[in-house]
Amino acid sequence: MASSKLNGPTVGSGKSELRSAKPTSENRDESELLTVPDGWKEPAFSKEDNPRGLLEESSFATLFPKYREAYLKECWPLVQKALNEHHVNATLDLIEGSMTVCTTKKTFDPYIIIRARDLIKLLARSVSFEQAVRILQDDVACDIIKIGSLVRNKERFVKRRQRLIGPKGSTLKALELLTNCYIMVQGNTVSAIGPFSGLKEVRKVVLDTMKNIHPIYNIKTLMIKRELAKDSELRSQSWERFLPQFKHKNVNKRKEPKKKTVKKEYTPFPPPQPESQVDKELASGEYFLKASQKKRQKMEAIKAKQAEALSKRQEERNKAFIPPKEKPVHLKKPKEVLSAFHFSQILGTG
Repeated sequence: MASSKLNGPTVGSGKSELRSAKPTSENRDESELLTVPDGWKEPAFSKEDNPRGLLEESSFATLFPKYREAYLKECWPLVQKALNEHHVNATLDLIEGSMTVCTTKKTFDPYIIIRARDLIKLLARSVSFEQAVRILQDDVACDIIKIGSLVRNKERFVKRRQRLIGPKGSTLKALELLTNCYIMVQGNTVSAIGPFSGLKEVRKVVLDTMKNIHPIYNIKTLMIKRELAKDSELRSQSWERFLPQFKHKNVNKRKEPKKKTVKKEYTPFPPPQPESQVDKELASGEYFLKASQKKRQKMEAIKAKQAEALSKRQEERNKAFIPPKEKPVHLKKPKEVLSAFHFSQILGTG
């Protein structure tokens, strides 16, 4: 009992120490926890981390086009040498047109087979061996973006793909410098190799370009983001106020018809019956006139129309005989006349 009483205060004091220690971890600056120290790298996966190796054999195969056969045949010894360092076997089948990678009993890294699969995929998509072999590094990833089904019209697809490349590859080069990625546009796919953050930006730019958004807008945004990332104070703040907001100016408005038909209000009652010729004559009183009187009225109406047409025609003819308005003649002042006289005497014409 005495021992329990003695131990009691020590436990309580320990709890108070823990309580006092908790706020110190909570009071840490969030920006320090989120930011990665400069120069820090994740330790490489070694054989000591997995000394017993893998239990099962894993393999991946991919097909390649006919035009890549000569290049792959030439660089395949280098591919095998790079993969043998990680204990992965690679085979090239020129008859079927396929490449296969598989693990061995000595393979200790479980993720290396995924990287080997990405390597043969990049080689099949016309990426050079010097760039594709970088995928075996831990801090490098790849992304193969399929753009063939994003645009239906073939001509429009070719134009937008060329817009992504730019004149003499300038747009693609600017995108590579801003994202630290290698980008290869080939056929219906865009292959990118680089860090994860850069691949995310590359995918966004490529998809926006296929949606008819010019890549220069995204490149401008990336340039501003790169400058903002250099400032340590702005890392934990929102960058929305600094980024440009581009608006679509070429919005296709629907063409409105020249003659707009205004719909009448719906009424359950039928429209009034139109008046017949007899009703009109009854209203004007012509119905009760004799035939000779009706004939005389028609002749008078015809003569009135003829007289009106004749007067209009006569007015048009008389327009040719109206003299045009002449400009008023301004008389020269005495000083101007004298100056002209002196000038003529100097020349010897006066």
